Order: sequence, then structure tokens, then C-alpha cells
Amino acid sequence: MAEDGGQLGVLSVEEALQKAKEAGVDLVEISPDAAPPVCKLIDFGKFIYQKEKKEKEARKKQKIVEIKEMKFRPKIDHHDFEYRMKQIKEFLEKGDKVKITIRFRGRELVHVEIGSQLMNRIVDGLKELGIPEKKPKMEGKSIVVVISPAKK
Repeated sequence: MAEDGGQLGVLSVEEALQKAKEAGVDLVEISPDAAPPVCKLIDFGKFIYQKEKKEKEARKKQKIVEIKEMKFRPKIDHHDFEYRMKQIKEFLEKGDKVKITIRFRGRELVHVEIGSQLMNRIVDGLKELGIPEKKPKMEGKSIVVVISPAKK
């Protein structure tokens, strides 16, 4: 392929190298598996620079999803509950996942149903902003659920 984008046709390697030398550019093999192999006459340094620039731009536009964790206790006060729910909603609006953990200590383990009710209350309060990835489940001495932001 010519430097201006036009095709030169099928050439021998020597002819192609001669044309590249005349134009002051490099002969770069684009697809070696084709029959015959496809080559371009381009400034290789400029080509690599532009390729790296595109990759860097693509990395800038990526959204890295973070997992934020919010811990609750079964005997949480109303104000603390509301404050944590407000924070969880902010995290979900930003596009982050939220891992919600209700931890039990000592005799609280006898009343797991209180923690289950609390977890259901949390999940119901976040229905419009997020969807649980799995049902809340008991893991050791805590109930855990991960909530992903809802698609808009």
C-alpha cells in the first residue's frame, strides 16, 4: 500500500524495499498469513506512537468498578441505618458495587432472623438503584450480599 493510502499492487520484496527507500519510509508487513503477504509503506515510529496514543486514550475512558463494603450489626440504631443507606445509594449512583455485611457477635447468633429481616429491609430500600447479584446468604458469623448498580 502506498504512503498516500493507494495500492501499488503485487511487488517483489526488493521492489517494495526500493520504493520504501525512495519515499523515506519503512516497509511494514501487516498480514503475513495472506497470500501474497500484505505490506504498507509507513513511518514505523509514527505508527507505533499513534497506536500507543490510541491505547492510552482507551484506558482513560474505561470505568473501573470498585467494590465498597458497608458493615451493619443486627442492633443498629435508626439514624445509623439511614446514614449508611445514604452512603450505599451514593456508591451505587457512582457505579460502584456494594458488599453489605451484617455481622453477629456472641449471643446475637441465636437471633439470625433479626439480621435476615434487616438485610431484606436494606435490599428492598435499594431496589431502584441496585440489584443483588445473589440472594443474601450466611457465611460464618455474618450475612453477606453484593449489590450491583442497576442499568439505566
